[in-house]
Amino acid sequence: MAIWTPRLPRGEKPIYLAVADSILEDVRTGRLAPGARLPAQRELAKVLGVDFTTVTRAYAEARRRGLISARVGQGTFVTRPVPGDPQAGAGGGLVDMSMNAPPPIQDAPLVARMWRGLAELEREHGADLLFRYQSPAGAPQDRAAGVSWLADRIDNLSAERLVVSAGVQAAIVTVLGEVARAGEVICAPALTYPGLRVAAGHLGLGLVDVTMDAEGPAPDSFERVCREVGPKALYCTPTLQNPTTATMSVGRRREIARIARRYGVALVEDDVYGTLPRSPAPPLANFAPERTWHIAGLAKVVSPALRIAYVIAPDARGAGRLAAGLRALTGMASPLTAALATHWIRDGTAAEIRTAIQAETLARRRIAADALGPDHLACEAFHLWLPLPKGWSRAVFHEELARRQVSVVPSDAFAITSHPPEAVRIGLGAAPTREELGRAMQWVREVLDGPRTGSAAIV
Repeated sequence: MAIWTPRLPRGEKPIYLAVADSILEDVRTGRLAPGARLPAQRELAKVLGVDFTTVTRAYAEARRRGLISARVGQGTFVTRPVPGDPQAGAGGGLVDMSMNAPPPIQDAPLVARMWRGLAELEREHGADLLFRYQSPAGAPQDRAAGVSWLADRIDNLSAERLVVSAGVQAAIVTVLGEVARAGEVICAPALTYPGLRVAAGHLGLGLVDVTMDAEGPAPDSFERVCREVGPKALYCTPTLQNPTTATMSVGRRREIARIARRYGVALVEDDVYGTLPRSPAPPLANFAPERTWHIAGLAKVVSPALRIAYVIAPDARGAGRLAAGLRALTGMASPLTAALATHWIRDGTAAEIRTAIQAETLARRRIAADALGPDHLACEAFHLWLPLPKGWSRAVFHEELARRQVSVVPSDAFAITSHPPEAVRIGLGAAPTREELGRAMQWVREVLDGPRTGSAAIV
């Protein structure tokens, strides 16, 4: 029997809100009757071609509006519509910690400086920036700015190896398309960035998991996969991994590079959090430069609004092929946002923003540590990985928090394997204020201390 699917109108509305609105509209028109069972989140995500987390947010929003409820081990069901405008109060009261966004910085003069940078682009570029296409690899000045931004990270970096991409996701899709073909296999940590799974599925690539330990992908598991499966590439985030926050030591990075070199495996290094620690470890690109595709996005360490990533190919020829792939996928990165990134890098604003994000992240980690214990203070990530105590299922924990209008992401969203651990990811940066984060973390603490009912079924 065909599953219910929402009607998603074209427009700028976030998909998760459009799904929640569609549930409301379909209940009002009789397409969905009270008591009707909705599709499982993973199933609906597959049908819509979106991330699991998008559907998780949509269902959380629908619950907040009183449209649906979940029954452990049975599924998610329609309750009744909320009268009035479906947009009224959208997001009101909901602390959405499912998004992994950098925290809003509290430095008003710095925010004003950021806006001035946008205004100053007119003086620097005039109308030319607004009315001309650019090279799919990026304008020379923007590639030079990328080199400047990454010069203290990447050894022997030159603009010939650097390409400007319209964000990290476009870079991942293009790089994977360069290193593997449909039907071939890549590998990644057993828990990994959901966008990697989407990209692999889009390209028709097989995805094999590598067992993880406290530092991320375990060398013995990686070598076994290389020997038995022959993957074309390993995708990983060596620093503050999403979702677990695992960070590879220098020794681990050398070992991963050694194995990749031995078996001829490409390394796709998603270094989106690489510069967030105050004393970051050198990237994999420095240990195996001839086979590493290094992706350094600005969304997490400067601003999500930029949608700019710098991609370092192993050589100039690889950069040329990468530029051709990006042209086919996105045409080019937005010249306006690339120019703004360049302006902020050149005048030091980008570095100051990163410092402010680091400071705000530390303040928010302290709030999390106050609620959950000091073990959560040492990490420098603005997301938190919470393994649940014995007796808790991730589905029940997620649902109990949703009842309190707090949204987190169960481990299912990140799992390559069929048996995700009982854990959730909590985004500390999405709450607009520290006060709201504090209230949400107290709810997390309260739920952890409460009765552990239900089963391990996923709803």
